[in-house]
Amino acid sequence: QVQLVESGGGSVQPGGSLRLSCAASESISTANAMGWYRQAPGKERELVAFISRSRLRKYADAVKGRFTIDRDDAKNMMYLQMDNLKPEDTAVYHCDWGQWSGNTYYPDFGSWGQGTQVMVSS
Repeated sequence: QVQLVESGGGSVQPGGSLRLSCAASESISTANAMGWYRQAPGKERELVAFISRSRLRKYADAVKGRFTIDRDDAKNMMYLQMDNLKPEDTAVYHCDWGQWSGNTYYPDFGSWGQGTQVMVSS
């Protein structure tokens, strides 16, 4: 089972930026797709964005135009650049080793690490 370790979270004011990183314990070049989820207290976990091996990118409507997902297969890393952060972006963010098939992203919750906390407040 691949191990994923997230980092880069923190506390920022609204309008600020953060860059999350996800380090994988094995080569991600074989990963069909990888994604970022988030979960806020009392809320359902939400797929924020994913990127396929061919670099197809999809974003949740709530983050379109503000977040950018990328992957570096040579470094076994995935990233989430978050700009113009809003209080509603506050959550624990997890990276995911999933699958993209038939226009659907399938997560593997068993691949999750501890996550990284993002807090946006003034």
